Amino acid sequence: MGPLLSDRSRDILEAIIEEHIATAEPVGSKAITQRPSIGLSSASVRNVMSELEDSGFLTSPHTSAGRIPTDKGYRYYVDSVLKVNRLNRQQKTQIEAHYRNRGLQMGDLLRETSRTLSAMAHYTGLVMIPRIKSTVFRHIEFVKLSSRKILAVFVTQSGLVQNRLIEHDEDLSHHDLEQITNYLNQTMAGLSIREAQALILSQMAKEKALYDHLLQRAFRLSQVALDDATGGDVIIEGTSHLFEQPEFNDLERMKRIFQTFEQKRALINLLDLGLQAKGVRVLIGSETEHSEISGCSLITSAYYGKAGTLGTLGILGPSRMPYSSIIPIVDYTASLISRMLEDDSE
Repeated sequence: MGPLLSDRSRDILEAIIEEHIATAEPVGSKAITQRPSIGLSSASVRNVMSELEDSGFLTSPHTSAGRIPTDKGYRYYVDSVLKVNRLNRQQKTQIEAHYRNRGLQMGDLLRETSRTLSAMAHYTGLVMIPRIKSTVFRHIEFVKLSSRKILAVFVTQSGLVQNRLIEHDEDLSHHDLEQITNYLNQTMAGLSIREAQALILSQMAKEKALYDHLLQRAFRLSQVALDDATGGDVIIEGTSHLFEQPEFNDLERMKRIFQTFEQKRALINLLDLGLQAKGVRVLIGSETEHSEISGCSLITSAYYGKAGTLGTLGILGPSRMPYSSIIPIVDYTASLISRMLEDDSE
């Protein structure tokens, strides 16, 4: 948290940020003095605005006498001033309606969640697909494709399906693969993937496994199939909403953001940061440490299943976003799909 501000400075900073959020324009002293809650002359407001600028909370665009908030100003506002709205019953019903009577599998549920976030906020919705290690084992199956190639189909308890192509150094028969499949499904049912991987390593180290050729092959295949090499993925919906904002009407800036969406790595890294956070997390502007999305803020929350944290969801928008109304959308949506995922796993 930054330095403490006087009540007067705090009130004027709040007024400038809320005015800028509403208009996307630099804010002058006249607009602030028109607010009944301020009760100061234009000269007094200008003095405070100069002090706030000197302290790094505001900046002056060279084309205007007005001020706009800096990342430091937004951070102070979010941490020390912001009053977060509560969703009303109608808003909650609107979110819940996206999931009603659909019986969605996990992949479809997460894609619908990204669409829901975007539709509710009118910005870009992001949902991290759970890494396999974050989920609970339900079923694995090995399908022979050729003498040396095997398709491993892994299903989590929450319905996430992952396929892996395995090149094996031994020609396994269909009967061998059936035996291996049956053994692994009996051995690993109900374990988290981390627990299953630990079990595989411990069993491979035991003397019995060294002398049982079938067990050796079962453990080797499952070790490859459960290896979390994909590095995660993210579902992105509503990118057009972001480019409707006046901040992003510069062509070069739009191209950089599009590249970030296409490559995804920066977004996955940012969503990863929210996995261990409690509640809603707000990253503002330069705090993302990715220049490609400078001028953006990311509001995230983790979502859960029976086995614990599965992933992170969030809304990406301009730093000039209405935090008071976006934060509760993220928070409620994360809680809602967590309940749905926990219920589905019972």
